[in-house]
Amino acid sequence: MSLARAGGSPLEGVSVGVMDTTLHLQGKVDAVTAARRLGFDGLEISIGLQGADGRLPLSHPALQAEYLAELKKQRIPLTSIYLNILHQNCLKNDALARRWVADGIEITRKMNGRIVMIVFFGKCALQGEADLDAVIGPLKDLAPKAAKAGVILGFENTLSAQDNARILDRVASDALKVFYDVGNSTNMGGFDVPSEIRWLGRDRICQFHLKDKGYMGEGKVDFPAVIEAIQDIGFQGYLVLETNSPSGSVEDDLQRNLKYTRRLIANAARA
Repeated sequence: MSLARAGGSPLEGVSVGVMDTTLHLQGKVDAVTAARRLGFDGLEISIGLQGADGRLPLSHPALQAEYLAELKKQRIPLTSIYLNILHQNCLKNDALARRWVADGIEITRKMNGRIVMIVFFGKCALQGEADLDAVIGPLKDLAPKAAKAGVILGFENTLSAQDNARILDRVASDALKVFYDVGNSTNMGGFDVPSEIRWLGRDRICQFHLKDKGYMGEGKVDFPAVIEAIQDIGFQGYLVLETNSPSGSVEDDLQRNLKYTRRLIANAARA
């Protein structure tokens, strides 16, 4: 969807999405309607945690069908699918995590999605050489499954651009790419985010999360520089908001951050 409605020329191939968790509608089909009502171009959906039946909620065909019908009705694309159970079962040391990633790949395929976001934070963060080495085997096993399904494993973590590239190079599959979170890389990693984006380049990044600790534009993240870097690498795809709600009004704060994001994109397109 073109960003021309933001005022000014569109930045070709770049759209703005939102996470269902950010809408406070994780795992709920109502998130589709909310994303459309607020003016977003796409929605990132959470798979959910293991249920009493031992399965992930979004693995059930009935729920998939419900989502697909609403996505079609609202004419809003699926930006990505969030495998949030990887906060609980870590790919670096838990065999069950491999099953969840394999399930996530199949769920994403059935949902006509392109990216399943695999996450490495908290107890599951990759810290040190041993952790980096520990995920290579699982990722090498899973990447061909993702490639066969036409799905990209979106690798979101707290690593530097160089460490991300090392893992991508060792796995050596186009089905593994970085899901780059500008807020985490700024506030947790302390990295020079625009430089990292340019260093990684378009071919290594599948999608972006945009956020800061407060409202976008009022924290540490230099969003104008981030958007300029995204433009410089020729990225085409989604910038997905994972923002919080300082005022307590989720929809008001989301609209404020969306308006800010669209203004940055329009300014970059005119520059």
